Amino acid sequence: MEGERDITLRAALAGYFADNGFGADGGYGDAWVDFSLGPLPFPFPNTEGRKRAVRFHDLHHLVTGYPTDTVGELTISAWEIGAGCGDFYAAWVINLSGMGLGALVAPSRVFRAFVRGRGSRTFYGEVYEEVLEERVADARAARVRDRAPTLGDRALFAAGAAVGCAVATVFAAAALPLLPLGLFNLWRKRRATMPAGVL
Repeated sequence: MEGERDITLRAALAGYFADNGFGADGGYGDAWVDFSLGPLPFPFPNTEGRKRAVRFHDLHHLVTGYPTDTVGELTISAWEIGAGCGDFYAAWVINLSGMGLGALVAPSRVFRAFVRGRGSRTFYGEVYEEVLEERVADARAARVRDRAPTLGDRALFAAGAAVGCAVATVFAAAALPLLPLGLFNLWRKRRATMPAGVL
C-alpha cells in the first residue's frame, strides 16, 4: 500500500470501504449482509457477534493484503484461524467455514495463509479505537509473520479443514433457503442502476 508508513489504519479503512463499495460505515450497521459464493449471493443476518468481529476482520485485510473476493475471503479465514480469534465466537464459526471451503477450492493458498497465521497475531481483543490510530506498516510489522510450515501445522490444518467442512455444511444448509432472497435483492439492485426505459 502506497504511503503506508504515514497512513493510519483509520484512514486506510475509509479507502478500503470506498474501494470495495461497503459504504461509509463498512456496512456494520446493516441488518443483513451478503456472502457471495461466485455469482451467488447468500444473505444472512448481521448478528451482534458478527458486527463485533467484522471491524477487526476488515483491519486484517489491510495488514495481510488478502483481497475481498471469494478466494481472498477464504484465504483470510484460514489466516484468522491460524492466528486465533480469541473469544470472538462468530469469527470462529465463519472462519472455520471459510477455511473448510477454501481447503477444497484453493488448498495451497489457504494452507499458506493458515501457516502465516500461526506465526501472526490478530487484532481480536484489542481496543478498536486505539488500534485505528496505528500506522498500517507498523501494525503489519507487529502482527504479521511469515514462517515455514511444520508437521504440526499440517496436522492442525487438516483437522481444522475437516471441522470447517462440517461447519460449512451446516452453514450452507441454513443459508440455502435464503438464496432466492439474495437473487431477488441482486436483481433489484441491478434494475435500480439501469437507465430509464431499459428492462
